[in-house]
Amino acid sequence: MKYFIIAGEPSGDLHGSKLIRGLKAEDPKAEFRFCGGDLMAEAGGREGLLLHYKEMSFFGFVTVLKNLRTIFGQIDRVKEAIAEFKPDVVILIDYPSFNMRIAKWCKVQGIKVFYYIAPKVWAWKEFRVKGIRKYVDRLFTIFPFETAYFRSKGIEPIFCGNPLVDDIAERRAQLPSREEFRRENGLDERPIVALLAGSRVSEIKANLPNMVALSREFPTHQFVVTAVPWINKGLYDHYLAGSEVRYLCNKTQQTLAMSEAAVVTSGTATLETALMGIPEMVLYHIPKLYEVLRPYVLKIPWVSLVNINMGREVVRELVCAKLDPQVAAEELRAILPGGAKRAQMEADFRELQQLIGGEGASERFAKAMVREIQNFKF
Repeated sequence: MKYFIIAGEPSGDLHGSKLIRGLKAEDPKAEFRFCGGDLMAEAGGREGLLLHYKEMSFFGFVTVLKNLRTIFGQIDRVKEAIAEFKPDVVILIDYPSFNMRIAKWCKVQGIKVFYYIAPKVWAWKEFRVKGIRKYVDRLFTIFPFETAYFRSKGIEPIFCGNPLVDDIAERRAQLPSREEFRRENGLDERPIVALLAGSRVSEIKANLPNMVALSREFPTHQFVVTAVPWINKGLYDHYLAGSEVRYLCNKTQQTLAMSEAAVVTSGTATLETALMGIPEMVLYHIPKLYEVLRPYVLKIPWVSLVNINMGREVVRELVCAKLDPQVAAEELRAILPGGAKRAQMEADFRELQQLIGGEGASERFAKAMVREIQNFKF
């Protein structure tokens, strides 16, 4: 069968590559065309890559406005490619601003649409639920709490686990020893605290200064910021100047695995940290106006996927316009070894791991997708 897959971000590229491998195992004659990145190209063949996510990534209202002509041109290009390829199904991976337009067009053309990794409509922009219900034939979700949410909206989702579990397992098998890790990265013998400041320039600017300030309260620990390769090192250097915080690029899971605790922004990184069993706190700076509007804009009481999935506060979230350094320091002490909250958090993380499910999610999703396509054909 023919599969056209659209991912517009690095995380989508990762999940898309695992899905492609799963589909190839389930459907040996599978053919692929896709928008994604190097990982999807490696899994599905570089000749199948139409657009790289680096060409498609536009974040922020102003940036999007400046690039509207490019964005609509890309949408038209994707539509033309789909029409030419004639796929059995179009699989959309998150990236809703772009992908919902494609879903609507596919519906008019009579092309089946699967949405893999649902837009976070349960947090904001809930109006997209109507579009999902109208234009998407099957919705595949990666968080267990989404099942009840989408059912309440008249959509029956398919949950097969979370592919992040597979990624963690694969990387854990390749981890160096603690001694090797310290030696290779020029780190000393002090216990490590990982700083995950975000994956976008705006997040780094907002969160890294507070994280650096927090590190100064713990001279007995070694703080390491886990940088992402698509952000210029100069931005990190600007905020790390005059501090002892170390910079490591593209080694997030390695650093987490070697850490006693982590300070994380929000999003998928909070879930990744928890599934690795590393105690964490969430620290996220927002403008004062956002702080005032948050109860009216955000549909849920938490920003971390740990708390959202568990339905209660497991990790402390310091999401504010002005951080109280003492509160942050006390929270970090509480989750370090010997801290008052550490044992309970570790137990909660084990419960979360059971809730999310075990390894093999990508293969289970692939099997479910092939089965659903075959059902459509009869």
